[in-house]
Amino acid sequence: MIAAAVEPAADVADVVLGRIERHGREATAFQLAGSGFRHHLDDARDALVGYADTGGAWVAGGSPVAPDEQLADAARAFVDAARDAGRRACFFAATTSLAAATGWRSIRIGLEPSWDPRHWQDVLRGHASLRYQLRRAEHKGVTVRAADPAQPSTRAAAAHIIDRWTRTRRMPPMRFLVDMTPFEHAARRRYWVAWHGDAPVGLAVVSPVPATRGWFVEHFLRDRAAPNGTIELVVDAILRDAAARGDGRVTLGLAPLAGELGAILRASRRLGAIFYDFRGLAAFKAKLGPDAWEPIDLVVPPGVPRWLAMRDALRAFAGGSLIGYGLQAAWRLVPRGLARAARWYAQASAPR
Repeated sequence: MIAAAVEPAADVADVVLGRIERHGREATAFQLAGSGFRHHLDDARDALVGYADTGGAWVAGGSPVAPDEQLADAARAFVDAARDAGRRACFFAATTSLAAATGWRSIRIGLEPSWDPRHWQDVLRGHASLRYQLRRAEHKGVTVRAADPAQPSTRAAAAHIIDRWTRTRRMPPMRFLVDMTPFEHAARRRYWVAWHGDAPVGLAVVSPVPATRGWFVEHFLRDRAAPNGTIELVVDAILRDAAARGDGRVTLGLAPLAGELGAILRASRRLGAIFYDFRGLAAFKAKLGPDAWEPIDLVVPPGVPRWLAMRDALRAFAGGSLIGYGLQAAWRLVPRGLARAARWYAQASAPR
């Protein structure tokens, strides 16, 4: 058996993509081919684990990409390799099948909604408010078009939207499963751009989930200037296209901290609301009438405390020190706080 941790270099790219094409069943599977991931390759099981090395742990992005009957053994091989390298291991954003196969502990981190594209027209017929949003965007002149990633105009539109979207974020850029690398392996992805007149106001990057003939809307960005209903119009275009192609499943990805959670994560959802509207994101995805909600977990092997696995996962997203990331996030709030204080002062001192 060859089981080694390697950088995602060109000489392993074909192996990585081949295993994803054969066994990639989770929404995160195709992301693991990205340059931000290291790879543990297990030739004996035709398996792959994509992970981030935090310095203390190997944090896997989802379950091992492996044949169903090899899932548990591939996970154990990864944990053993991490231990040999002096690291802990955990699996972030895994479906419940991993905990079931291994018997390991899991922490519910959210829910993932999915749609059968064949049912999308039924969803629209049953949701007058959703139809209204689509008409509203169309009446405002919004159009949605599939885009060719090889065209300079697509790259320019994407760069424009990403730049404007990034400027509005309260949190610093994150790494791991939310790293913004939309044009890696572009030929295997689908792209949609929303236009308001000549201005690009929305971008969707859709990645394959090969083993299920499905698709994952990996990046979904909306310019603040986009008319209401723009996102709904993009979702409509994606699902109509998937239905026409005979695709089996489309997901908008994890709704983090949605559903039934433990006490610590419930508190995290409340405290984190200053940076991110977790409840709002889940409510928006629910409004689109998904056919199913799949539980998504952080799976923790024996010997690793759950609180430590949660910290390791957060460090993977932060791309380093949690304290450093927290300071960056807090600093971003300073201009907003000063602006609010100035508005309060102006209102309080105005003549009455």
